[in-house]
Amino acid sequence: MFDGAAVRPTYGRVHDSFAAMSPDEVRRRADASASSYLEQGVTFGVAGEERPFPLDIVPRIIAAEDWSDIDIGVQQRVRALEAFLADVYGPGDAFRDGVVPRSTVMTSPHYHRQVAGIDAPGGVRIHVAGIDLIRDGDGAFRVLEDNVRIPSGVSYVMTNRQALSSAIPEVFADHRIRPVAQYSQALLRALRAAAPDGVTDPTVVVLTPGVYNSAYFEHTLLARTMGVELVEGRDLVCRSGHVMMRTTTGLAPVHVIYKRVDDEFLDPLQFRPDSALGVPGIVNAARAGNVTIANAVGNGVADDKLVYTYVPDFIRYYLGEEPVLRNVDTWRLGEREQREEVLDRLDELVLKPVDGAGGKGIVIGPAASRSELVALRARILADPRAWIAQPVISLSTVPTLVEDGIRPRHVDLRPFAVNSRDRVDVLPGGLTRVALPEGELIVNSSRGGGSKDTWVLAAPGDHAVEQTSRRRESEPVTSAIPVAPSTGPANARGHFSAELQQQQESERRPSC
Repeated sequence: MFDGAAVRPTYGRVHDSFAAMSPDEVRRRADASASSYLEQGVTFGVAGEERPFPLDIVPRIIAAEDWSDIDIGVQQRVRALEAFLADVYGPGDAFRDGVVPRSTVMTSPHYHRQVAGIDAPGGVRIHVAGIDLIRDGDGAFRVLEDNVRIPSGVSYVMTNRQALSSAIPEVFADHRIRPVAQYSQALLRALRAAAPDGVTDPTVVVLTPGVYNSAYFEHTLLARTMGVELVEGRDLVCRSGHVMMRTTTGLAPVHVIYKRVDDEFLDPLQFRPDSALGVPGIVNAARAGNVTIANAVGNGVADDKLVYTYVPDFIRYYLGEEPVLRNVDTWRLGEREQREEVLDRLDELVLKPVDGAGGKGIVIGPAASRSELVALRARILADPRAWIAQPVISLSTVPTLVEDGIRPRHVDLRPFAVNSRDRVDVLPGGLTRVALPEGELIVNSSRGGGSKDTWVLAAPGDHAVEQTSRRRESEPVTSAIPVAPSTGPANARGHFSAELQQQQESERRPSC
């Protein structure tokens, strides 16, 4: 929000609007928004417990020109990863040309030989992508990791927008913000476009592991807003190489399955035989070209954090372009020289398991104890390929409402892209995740993180903006959340403004 002592132009109206509110008024609005989330069931699961997903009341704003770079860069990355997946499950040109070692790909736990040779309908394996970005100390966006297996979180992008436009309508109305409500229909178009050849009116379903999955809210929301069936594995059956859905009137054909089940649990005939979540025979139905599985089985190899280090090379090799969005500098511990350098600097770097998710297994060297670093060293030496290292990066922060007021907290950004054969559409906004505990460097909800509504400002001449932003200057705005009139002393409002100012006064904290 701040550049030194000055408020950045993109945040000027937001800063002034919040500075005009008393702390009690802001807190009441935030509490009302949280209550509405709980009533609507906007939750996530942690250790079997459903919790409301924390939404911060201060939005994150991205200028149109900054978003343009993100949009182009995410599209580029998705196209390169598409080419990589088609190659490694097909001809393997990148191995022969020395772009990436064959062993790097074949030893990935998410490379599945069971799907080698399966042709993707329309050449699309990545129907939905979530590319995690961070903003470094120089203000540049960098890619932290790729999610092209089962990227989650887009439901919070849509619900955050609804909640914040109700909580702070007068702030919302002062900006021309690009909409996010069109995501479900864009996804449906992409899924229908991915139907097997010859199918003109495909039946699309969302396959969920069930109500105990941490992202079940998202599965239900997407199925409802797309107008398609939400099914579990027991609702589907394979007959003669086709997937059928059990209905009250008998079996009905299914042509496209948007799976939210991990690959290893999808088909007990190909993967885990003890899985009760999947559908026996579904991989063979896909190989026969009778059903499309989105995202494709085997995409997880592109999520491998060791493979991530080669993505800039994929962009140059497959697309003949220079990367628009740079990777975070990364050491490959499977390479002896890089491993020796990292082992000498364990207390300075961030160590990540290559197949980790949700922040699990990450060791932040400066925050680790001596015994933790000794144990980490032994694990690295036992399996160097399983680890990468990255520098501690000073992430950007955004003012965030926490228990003791407005404080700076680190954020990342997950833009979502939808790939529909001939185009890649990047949802303008994405999920901004925020580390709520003070000093926390990991933003995942499983580690106590929350989210922010991400406002991408419309460029001049762009008429696709949220309707609530259109109002006359003289038109009064009434909040949808009841707010009692402020009766506190005048300096209460100044106190809130001062809390915002702590953003630029606070010492920058490092993050990963």
